[in-house]
This record gives sequence, structure tokens and C-alpha cells, in this order.
Amino acid sequence: MAKVFKKTSGNGGLTLYLGKRDYVDHVSAVDRVDGVVKVDTADFGDRKAFVQLACAFRYGSDDLDVMGLCFRKDIWFEQTQIYPENSKPQLSAMHETLLKKAGDNAYPFSFEIPTNLPCSVSLQPGPDDKGKACGVDFEVKTYLAKEKNNPDEKVEKKDTARLVIRKIQYAPSQVGAGPKADICKSFMMSDKPVHLEASMEKDLYFHGEAISIKLKISNESNKTVKKIKITVDQTTDIVLYSADKYTKTVLSQEFGETVEASGTLEKTLSITPLLTENKEKRGLALDGRLKDEDTNLASTTMLPQGVEKEVLGILVSYKIKIDLMVAGGGLLGGLTASDVTVELPLNLMHPKPEE
Repeated sequence: MAKVFKKTSGNGGLTLYLGKRDYVDHVSAVDRVDGVVKVDTADFGDRKAFVQLACAFRYGSDDLDVMGLCFRKDIWFEQTQIYPENSKPQLSAMHETLLKKAGDNAYPFSFEIPTNLPCSVSLQPGPDDKGKACGVDFEVKTYLAKEKNNPDEKVEKKDTARLVIRKIQYAPSQVGAGPKADICKSFMMSDKPVHLEASMEKDLYFHGEAISIKLKISNESNKTVKKIKITVDQTTDIVLYSADKYTKTVLSQEFGETVEASGTLEKTLSITPLLTENKEKRGLALDGRLKDEDTNLASTTMLPQGVEKEVLGILVSYKIKIDLMVAGGGLLGGLTASDVTVELPLNLMHPKPEE
């Protein structure tokens, strides 16, 4: 194993060990979280050691927690007693490695992450925002307490060790056929329409990959297609107490292609939506990050069939909009200008890394 992640509590009594920080959601199942806690019982007194995995929605900075306002809403959590040991998980190769690393007085634990939990997503803070970003995160925490789950018992920070992990999805190995859309639009003062057909080669693209959009335009009207505008919109669906959906444009590009009256055009245009062009946009959904490492636009959320209604947290989707700017001729040209628009769904994800 290349790296072991560990965190020790302030009092030195608990050390949390994990073999990795990224856990892959394969849609049908999620990688199991296997870890180890090493204990030094000198200061335990009558307290026990517990470990928990929580998926939470964070919507404020930690600084504000001192006012008694909780800015973390637990979407799901599971906890288990680790000392005195009362149940032992089936040991995996990861456990064996971590137990060797931790040495004596180390106890293994495992958590299964349900498939209907969201992936790790953070919402991009504004330039002046301080503290941790809002979003969905997963955290493994070990702590000392007298009882397993007593809301009246205060757990001291020094008796806690925590590591943030990520639940991520990779693109499926099979890529499907690309989407296709067409429209036939008629105009005032023109007896024939403009026909637009747009298609993509495949149904999934990787972050940073150029997206080719094939256009077929047949302009049978007496108007002129002045230019083509392509936009990519990210829709973020925040499902907590109530559903809150908003859309932000992550790319808007104009192409100076003209199609005169009775003319045709077949052309493939290329676009690449990137986070680098959207650094100032507050609330844009990004893939969850660990500490300050670079991230990217959030990946499209892939859900098992039939669980859409059950998922809490943040769901992300994209669509591409193709607009033909059509202007009329003569004195009324500006007044009779109109758009011909089609939309295509877009899936943006990371390729699965080589094992």
C-alpha cells in the first residue's frame, strides 16, 4: 500500500487509520470503508471508544457553530463501539495492512455506504466567503463517550479524531450512442421553416474532453441565420427539507456561422466546459475536494433505477442548448428576429483509473 492516512485525537488516546480516502460508487454497490482505531486507554476512565461514518450536508462555516447553531445536517450515519470490543468485522486485506501499521491495541471496523446516498459535492464559495465550502461530505470519526448515542453528552474535541473521505463515481466502461434532437420552426411573414438537427457522438464525456456537436441546418425561410450560440447549463438539485433546484451557465460560446435564406449548412462545432472559466461563480457544484487540492465541475450524478425519490443531498445534471439567431430582412428585420433552439443532455464524468 502506497499510503496510510491517520489522525490522532488531541489527548493522544485514539488514532484513526484508513488505507484510502476515495470510495467508489459502482451504482449497484459502494466500496466498503475498512479502517482501524488504535487506543491508549490511560485517560479513558469509564468512557468507551466509538467510531462512526456520517454523510452530512454542510451549509455554513464551523466558526458559526459556537453560537449554538448547527450548520451540519446529517443525512445518514452509522456508529459502532470499538473499545471494549463487542463485535469484530470480517477482516479484509486492507484491515491486515492497517493492523500491522498500527501495532498493539488496534481494533478493526467496517462500514457499508448505502447506494442511495449522494456523492461528495462542494458548492463553490464566492470570492469573499470564508470557512469550509457548503456541500455534501463524508466523515469517519472516532471519539470517547460514556454512551453510544446520547444527545445530552458533550464529546470534547480533544477526545475526537476525524478524517474526511469522498464517495465518487467513475464513468461506466460502456459508452452509449449520443443523443440527437431536431426542430422545425416557422416564422411570421415567412411561409417556410428553418430546420435544425443537432447530435453528439456519444452519451458521456470526460472532464476537460472536447465535446463535438454535429449540426445540420436547412433554412427554407426568407430569413438569415446570423450566428450560432451554444451554452452548457449545470442544474443542481439540493434535496433536503424541501427540493431547491437552480441552474448556472458554465459555458456560453458564439460561432459566426451564417446561413442565408434557402441555404443549408452541415458543421461540427467543438466546446469544452471547464471550471477554470467559472472560478467566480458562487454556488456552482464541484466534485468534493480533500483539503485544498484542485477539483473540477461536479460530475453528473448516476443513480440506480427507481431511487431518484429517495436520494437526499445534491444531484447534478447538465444540458447543452444550441440556439440559431435568426433575423428577418427589410425594415422589420430587428423586430422579427427570433431563435431556433434545441437541447441535448450531457453526462460529464471521470474515467475509471487504471488499477
